[in-house]
Amino acid sequence: MAVMNALDGIRILDLSRVLAGPWCTQTLADLGAEVVKVERPPGPRHPGGDDTRGWGPPFLQGRDGADTAEAAYYLGANRNKRSITCDIATPEGQVLIRELAARADVFVENYKVGDMARYGLDFSSLHALNPRLVYCSITGFGQTGPYKDRAGYDYAVQGMGGLMSVTGERDDRPGGGPQKVGVAVADLFTGLYATVAIQAALRHAERTGEGQHIDMALLDTQVAMLANLGANYLVRGRETGQVPGRAGNAHANIVPYQVFEVAPDASGQPQYVILAVGNDGQFAKFCTVAGHTEWATDPRFARNQDRVRHREQLVPLIEAVMKTRGKADWLDALEAAQVPGGPINNLAEVFADEHVLARGMVQRWEHPLADAVDLVASPIKLSATPVRADLPPPLLGQHTAEVLAEWLDCPAERLSALRQRGIV
Repeated sequence: MAVMNALDGIRILDLSRVLAGPWCTQTLADLGAEVVKVERPPGPRHPGGDDTRGWGPPFLQGRDGADTAEAAYYLGANRNKRSITCDIATPEGQVLIRELAARADVFVENYKVGDMARYGLDFSSLHALNPRLVYCSITGFGQTGPYKDRAGYDYAVQGMGGLMSVTGERDDRPGGGPQKVGVAVADLFTGLYATVAIQAALRHAERTGEGQHIDMALLDTQVAMLANLGANYLVRGRETGQVPGRAGNAHANIVPYQVFEVAPDASGQPQYVILAVGNDGQFAKFCTVAGHTEWATDPRFARNQDRVRHREQLVPLIEAVMKTRGKADWLDALEAAQVPGGPINNLAEVFADEHVLARGMVQRWEHPLADAVDLVASPIKLSATPVRADLPPPLLGQHTAEVLAEWLDCPAERLSALRQRGIV
């Protein structure tokens, strides 16, 4: 019996580039949707394709040992898709995209506001051709508002959306100052929110036959993902004038919930562990492990709200005791007592971790240019409709002929003429 995927039969025309859009469509492709990635054909002033194809090194190493043109960045966001090329700046290319959109369930784009309308590929134009089409626009600032015409980039949005004001060491400590997150979280979260929105809109289209326009903005997403810190400010901070700031590795609402230095290793190198006490019961268990049961009944520390208010008294006490034992000793003791904690792994340690490997989070793919390439796998585990793993990240325009034949029954003569004119 053939394995079914959750989104079998859903056709997605993907005109997005870089990260937020491709992250969204990669997730949908993993779930079984047929995703066709539309890329710019090579030209005299542009190598063609998604910009991230050239965002290296590192690049995929080919069978001959030399670098290919496929950057690791691109490979990490485009599995399970097929690629076609089409110059949407030309009238012939616009006609081709409209024909494909008429046969699609979802259209995803991340061009600047107004660009799609100039090409006749905006929501209103495509909705007239295909009323059930779910059309998702991903931009920095959305389709409305005073910033709508600005280009949006993850780094700038992390700053504008408040994330960098609460990320990094405290200003009064060495190394203090704003920091961005190590990966492009505004892009990634927007891609995931877009994935949710598209599936909701598909459900509506199934029931009513009506598609709709999804307006996703990086800044909206960044503001939304401020989570408890946003709530802290709106609920009380705006009234009291207390604005959440950087707390280093500490937590604004939970204590102790941060990184602590422990005894150095055999070579004298500093070592650290994460202690993530989430409730009063866990704190009492930690106190037992630490040999200071009196902390659990001290009225300054007994409840989390007390510990937050007396953070400056408690944390130095914990810092002192944590330095008396080594990392492995602490981690074993915390695990045995069921107190949440963990190491701070580098990426080599992450991808060698026995649990990460047992969960299948490293996936090996065959690639047209290499015998094998290891990539991070989807984290989604579905018992009845597992995610796909059948299409490695495509070469530029690798599937143009087959997609046009399947979707449009395009004759060879038309394809040849489009290629001769540089449309595909």
